[in-house]
Amino acid sequence: MGNLRLALPKMVTELPGPKSKEILDMREENVPGGVSYGTPTVINRGEGAMFEDIDGNIFLDFAGGIGVLNIGYSNPEVIEVVKEQTEKFFHTSINVVQYEQYIKLAKKLNELVPGDYKKKTMFVNSGAEAVENAIKIAKKFTKRSELVTFTGAFHGRTALTLALTSKVKPYKFGFGPFPSGIHRAEFPYTYRRPKWISEEDSMEYFKEKLHNFFLEEVTPEEVAAIIIEPVQGEGGFLPVPLEYVKELRKICDEHGILLICDEVQSGYCRTGKMFACEYWAEEGIYPDIVTSAKSIAGGLPLSAVTAKAEIIEASQAGGIGGTYSGNPIATAAALKVIEIMERDNYAEKAQNISKFVMTRLFEMQEKYDIIGDVRGLGAMMAMELVTDKVTKEPAKEETKLIIKECNKRGLIVLDAGIRGNNLRFLMPLCTTDEQLKAGLDIIEEALKVVTKVN
Repeated sequence: MGNLRLALPKMVTELPGPKSKEILDMREENVPGGVSYGTPTVINRGEGAMFEDIDGNIFLDFAGGIGVLNIGYSNPEVIEVVKEQTEKFFHTSINVVQYEQYIKLAKKLNELVPGDYKKKTMFVNSGAEAVENAIKIAKKFTKRSELVTFTGAFHGRTALTLALTSKVKPYKFGFGPFPSGIHRAEFPYTYRRPKWISEEDSMEYFKEKLHNFFLEEVTPEEVAAIIIEPVQGEGGFLPVPLEYVKELRKICDEHGILLICDEVQSGYCRTGKMFACEYWAEEGIYPDIVTSAKSIAGGLPLSAVTAKAEIIEASQAGGIGGTYSGNPIATAAALKVIEIMERDNYAEKAQNISKFVMTRLFEMQEKYDIIGDVRGLGAMMAMELVTDKVTKEPAKEETKLIIKECNKRGLIVLDAGIRGNNLRFLMPLCTTDEQLKAGLDIIEEALKVVTKVN
């Protein structure tokens, strides 16, 4: 079968291949279209940053299961601990019978999440569940009802997390009305600042907008929490400027508001630190609650809420948790994932990937007028595509075509942003330099085809 882990993209059929088409036709008959998909292929096996479909095509994955595969496909050590756990027991609820891996993982996250205070951690199953519980806990502790979120935010697909989410289509369209008490401030999206504001003055502009928001939209004394992603994911891979985070922390401290850092997509070494809020910690800024998920267990469903002990202890017994929450197989996997990430310095791997990829993306930006902006934090990177660099008109259709051209050549890549005009990169952190180069070459080939630049 060969060493798939070190392979490069290789296409032997058009997409979809005949075997994949048969399965996709079955999907059409049996799976709702609302569960959308991008690449028309069906995976057979995966290793590292690569997977082979059932037709024998070999793909390089720059999407990583939407940020879940930081450690890559099929890590042998994680497979082994999962096998060992399945042979002992699949399930018992933490609310009934205790098991060691839940408690050990909670202890580990309490040590890893930044904050010079005592912390406690609970587990649930998805990013949305983590956010839901963080909000419940914040309301319980503060005895307040109002919440502040941001333009461009994505926090999940449940009713409450959709209310917190900004992107209307496809996520919110037709699913309302949503829970009340949600107030949306403007995110400091410096690339799309008003034309009359210089880059140097942009942060003062956004900070003034924030203070006006609390005069015009909601009284800060009624706000339980402000929730923000340290790098907006669906919003377009937009890092929050540290100066803006300082202002948020200051407002929270002045008015007794809790600051929730949503690390669902940015956590577990993706940004060059175990958690992106470690960059905040270097400036002496700490969140009160951190939500994390996606890459925590290498692909098994698990998410966490880590908070100051006094905050998370505000909940009464039975007020938080759930049947599958922190299930034994996922928590066993997570302990091994974190062990590997620390031992093999996956944070440094993310930094090295960032240097390699960003250098090439900036070179492409000089060559192709369609690339308006290149940005990111660590290996959470994106380029924003525009039809005009002055007007910054989104190149949404061109973005779709570029993704399609990449797929044809064996590269999986996703879009992002409320305008659908960003290419985002979430390659596994074990991707080799040779694979990175192959993927970037494919992106450049796709850019040439779509923009007709030789």
